[in-house]
Amino acid sequence: MRDPLSVLTDAFTSFLFGKVETTRLPVRTSTGQAQAVYLPTAAPGLGDSGVIIGREVYSGKGYIYDPFQLYGQQLPAPHWLVLGESGNGKSALEKTYVLRQLRFRDRQVVVLDAQGEDGVGEWNLIAQELGITPIRLDPMAALDGGIRLNPLDPSITTTGQLALLRTIIEVAMGHGLDERSGFALKVAHAYVNGTIVERQPVLMDIVEQLRHPKPESAQAMNVDLDDVRAWGLDVALVLDRLVDGDLRGMFDGPTTVGIDLDAPLIVFDLSHIDRNSIAMPILMAIVGVWLEHTWIRPDRRKRIFLVEEAWHIINSPFVAQLFQRLLKFGRRLGLSFVAVVHHLSDVVDGAAAREAAAILKMASTRTIYAQKADEARATGRVLGLPRWAVEIIPTLTPGIAVWDVNGNVQVVKHLVTEAERPLVFTDRAMTENSEASDAADAADALAAGLPEDMRAAEWEAEQRAILLERQRQFNESSESTVA
Repeated sequence: MRDPLSVLTDAFTSFLFGKVETTRLPVRTSTGQAQAVYLPTAAPGLGDSGVIIGREVYSGKGYIYDPFQLYGQQLPAPHWLVLGESGNGKSALEKTYVLRQLRFRDRQVVVLDAQGEDGVGEWNLIAQELGITPIRLDPMAALDGGIRLNPLDPSITTTGQLALLRTIIEVAMGHGLDERSGFALKVAHAYVNGTIVERQPVLMDIVEQLRHPKPESAQAMNVDLDDVRAWGLDVALVLDRLVDGDLRGMFDGPTTVGIDLDAPLIVFDLSHIDRNSIAMPILMAIVGVWLEHTWIRPDRRKRIFLVEEAWHIINSPFVAQLFQRLLKFGRRLGLSFVAVVHHLSDVVDGAAAREAAAILKMASTRTIYAQKADEARATGRVLGLPRWAVEIIPTLTPGIAVWDVNGNVQVVKHLVTEAERPLVFTDRAMTENSEASDAADAADALAAGLPEDMRAAEWEAEQRAILLERQRQFNESSESTVA
């Protein structure tokens, strides 16, 4: 309560000089208009529960993402698509994301590691640090007691085995099986599963039945035995490649004993396989179906399936169909599928455009690193990105990406800790980053007479200013269009 003297003084002053206080009229506006007035604003974050990715560039605040925490509230599906040209930080993001997810006890990760140098995959160092031996699929090593995965493993259902066999054959042939070839395969598979009980059936058993079908197989359909043999000949020739061809040793025997599917991290090292050969999509199909039936279980564990060079999946209609089913099961059983692709045009213009569109639709999270302008525009059209995001994609520097989480679009700088750096930036990760470039940056900083941390801070401030200016131009353009 004010004292009487102050009240009297204010009254006398007002009588002599008039009212000295000004009255500010209220202003009513929308959030969108307020953001145009005050540019340094950012979209709401994704919450504070999950894995720290880095900083949102506009506001500088921390960016936290976790598909398991967001699923059902802000995300309709927990699947994630990572895009961008080599050298912009995709590999660093994947590795730090996995390492940070593994801090949670109920997380488990499978990585299909398709890149590598010095005879090992680029995830080898992380696996060693965690005390895990990668599952190295190598045709040469397989002949000398290496890893084998059996497509006819009893842990895979009969229906799953037949679907996998069909996919292997269709990928290798480049077209679907006709009814007669499909019938010959079905009959051979049923006979092998019904007669071999003392051991695991293997692919050679299927090949032998296709070459020498039993009379009862022909009688079941009232056709000639020679016809059944002719129908299955092409199928037998394709499967023979896995038994006695360039892929022999990896899939033509019982599944290797001792593969630990309960480890927190499981790495399939595919670096010894030619990425441009037909072997890669065949491997993807076999590993995907084998994991579906042996790894994914309703045990409340949250699983992450990360696939590098994922265009081998999305660009093959037959493999993509298998993975579509896997993704649908994943939402019910707690699986987050992470696909890493260099260019979206690799898949949307390929032979599996319809299947690719279905998989892309399931990926509610999209992370886009720097791309050329024409590629960025194509990506923006397919993914439905806002215009301002499409315009800045070609200008992004390594480590910065556009994140679209079910329509929440932000620009995020990925941060790597000192403890993670030796595991993430290695000589074997030359496709994404290199110690040589880090050393060059440090030398440039010293030559300029600036500490490295100061140089990084100035660069980040400059980058933020560029992004804010583009946002301002976009806002002005939008306002003039409305006017």
